[in-house]
Amino acid sequence: MATMNIQQRPDKDEPASLSFASQVVHAGNVTDATTGAIRTPIVMANSYQLPDDPSSLDWSDSQTLFYTRNSGHNQLCLERELAAMERGEDAAVFSTGVAALHSIFFTFLKSGDHVVVSDVTYEAVWRLFSDLLPQRYGIEATFVDISDFAAVRDAVRPNTKLIHAETIANPTTKVAEVQTLAKIAHDAGAMLSIDATFTPPPMFRGLENDADFVVHALTKYINGHGDAMGGAVIGRAELIRRLKADALVDVGGSISPFNAWLIMRGSVTLPLRLAQHVSTAQRVAEFLDKDPRVAFVAFPGLPSHPQHALASRQFGGIGYGAVMAFAVEGEPEMQNRFVANLRVITSAVSLGHDESLIVHVGKAGRGGSECYPDVFREYGHLRLSIGLEDPADLIADIKAALDETFA
Repeated sequence: MATMNIQQRPDKDEPASLSFASQVVHAGNVTDATTGAIRTPIVMANSYQLPDDPSSLDWSDSQTLFYTRNSGHNQLCLERELAAMERGEDAAVFSTGVAALHSIFFTFLKSGDHVVVSDVTYEAVWRLFSDLLPQRYGIEATFVDISDFAAVRDAVRPNTKLIHAETIANPTTKVAEVQTLAKIAHDAGAMLSIDATFTPPPMFRGLENDADFVVHALTKYINGHGDAMGGAVIGRAELIRRLKADALVDVGGSISPFNAWLIMRGSVTLPLRLAQHVSTAQRVAEFLDKDPRVAFVAFPGLPSHPQHALASRQFGGIGYGAVMAFAVEGEPEMQNRFVANLRVITSAVSLGHDESLIVHVGKAGRGGSECYPDVFREYGHLRLSIGLEDPADLIADIKAALDETFA
């Protein structure tokens, strides 16, 4: 009988020894010493008992449990799980995804610094770099087509400290080539931050592709149930230590213990959910792409997508995400009519939920929409996040809504 090499033996106390599906079950989980509960309980405390002599405590410490603004039991457990999932050294969790993004900018940028930002980025990031950070703190930003590497290099200045992009951009689905962007950043002495909310592991791991920071809106796929908000930054230990000291402890964007517990609970099923999300999304995108009543479909899984080859190579064949943008033929009232005719897909913001969600964004768009492709500016767009429903039900719902809209 063959024997297992002890060095290769999986051990739930050593997350690096586990496959991803096992990591999301065991990494960060702590058996409760008081009750023996085998899953980490919710510790709804804002304070923890101090040692007999607390005078030597570092009151900005984010690892010692004494005040939940700094860290709490559920927060620390979630951070350990996320670090294992992304194969990073450490993680910091926050109350929202935007708080996590802001933590990088707040900690590592100062007045006089310059940033290169993708010209298609989340609206809050666009406003931070187009308005708030330049006007209030003298931080300059250049927005650039992140797929044009010559333009990215030309945008870099001697005082450039950071390049920021999204693995799949919200909402146009432009794909960022992370390793090339990392090289451009590092050659200039800058760092690269990547918002990977649309591409959670194991679909993609930005740190293994040379990014310095990977950000997730935990609200989305990692939680997966539409019932908790949170954000995370994962990276090298020394960088995360600085980030926690500045943006977590002294700005106070801490995640609540309950939300940390909910997200950790939801993350256990991420591999199963993600497989369903991306498989169904591919079928729905292909259906939309073939219907002549649909003006356009932007989804990296379609051969017509400008970065389809890059997405196929970068995301390791797992899938192309589960968010797409499209529009039906006609003016905004036709988009609204189509959405109103849906009976399974829900009209609501957010993504990564168990239910499929759609939102109509008009021609005026959001911050930076002038950089969107022509079809987005001509029609506006519908952002569709595919959930866990049966794909046949979703396709039937879309077809019936199209039939009613164009009747």
